[in-house]
Order: sequence, then structure tokens, then C-alpha cells
Amino acid sequence: MRLDLTILAPHLGFLAEGALLTAQVCALALIGSVVLGMLVAIARTSQRKWLNRLAFAYVDLFRNVPFIVQLFFFYYGLPEIGIYIDAFTTGVVALSISGGAYASDAIRAGILAIDDGIIEAAEVSGLSQGTTFTRIVLPIALRTSIRPLGSVLINMILTSSILSTITLNELTGNAKIVASDTFRPFEVYVVLLVVYASLTYLVSLGITLLHRWLNRDMQEQVN
Repeated sequence: MRLDLTILAPHLGFLAEGALLTAQVCALALIGSVVLGMLVAIARTSQRKWLNRLAFAYVDLFRNVPFIVQLFFFYYGLPEIGIYIDAFTTGVVALSISGGAYASDAIRAGILAIDDGIIEAAEVSGLSQGTTFTRIVLPIALRTSIRPLGSVLINMILTSSILSTITLNELTGNAKIVASDTFRPFEVYVVLLVVYASLTYLVSLGITLLHRWLNRDMQEQVN
């Protein structure tokens, strides 16, 4: 069999639309994951036992249930009790909730890694606990959590391919349609492999550069 990528030329625009939809879903889901992850991380470091246990139960549940089961529950299960959500919103919500469980671990680790001396210095300066947390603790925790949060984003991009199972024509969904129309699945999925590999590599590179820029003051101190 001869590889002929030219057969895909008329479908490049259609595949690009799918890639754009993937980017939109993942961008919104990343925001949702980070916000949810911060709230859960705060709850898991709280002194209130009920709040801590609730946050732990959330993380334990969504990290131990296959994403496709979560996705089907939101898209096919909720309508049974009168809750209807379109495919795009379902994808964003499902990825946000699943990603939030992983993001919370990264942010929580960042919070716990902060030197107690920094918090004590803030208290001596007369800052309230709320101000200390929002202006000092949380920004430092997020900065140190950039790399693991980047891993959450990469996993989210790869997981988004499952959204085609709920009729959302993101990149993988559109690729399936092109493969069916052209009867050339080999070429289609070769391109899909390259696109996903390139996309995750670029995201990984971007996260590395962002991490270096955010922590440049620490690197200067070391040098």
C-alpha cells in the first residue's frame, strides 16, 4: 500500500475545524480544572474535617472512575433525571471535573511545600489569614505547580479524543468522518498521530518556558 497524503488535501479545512474545537474545549476545561483544583486544594488543607473529607472523596472518586464512564454519565445519564446538556458543554464540564481532581493534587503539593517562615513573616507584618493565603500562599503554590498542571493539560488534550463518542466533532471526531468518506483510514490516522504528538510537544515546550520565566528569580539566586 502506497502512502498518499494528497488525498487529504480537500479535507484539511474540516480537520482544522476539529482541531480548533479541541483547542476551545481544552482551554475552557483547563480554566475550570485550575479553579476547581484550587478550591479542592484549599478544602484538603483546611482544618475542618468535614470539608477535608468531602474534598478527598471527590478526588478519590474522579481519579478512580474511567473518564468515558464519567462522560457517559453526564451526557446519557443526566437526561434521565431531566438534566440536558449539549455535547460541547458536557465535554468542558466532564474534562474540568476530571482534570480538577488531578490539578488539586498539584496545587495542594505546592501549598504544602511553602516554607512556614514565609507565612510567619506575613503574619508578623499584620496580614490577615485570608490576605496571606490569596496574595502570598496561592500565587507561590500556583507558580511551583506549573509543571504538574502542564501535565494535566497534556492529559486533557489526549483525553479530549474520547469526546467524539458523544457526537462532538473535535479533531478525532472529524478524522473519523474523513476516514469514512475517503476510505483511507491509514493516511488519516497517520496525520492524526503527528498532529497530537506535535500539539503535546508544543504544549510541553511552552510549559517548560513558562516555568523558567516564572521562576527566573530563583535561578538568578542560584547562579
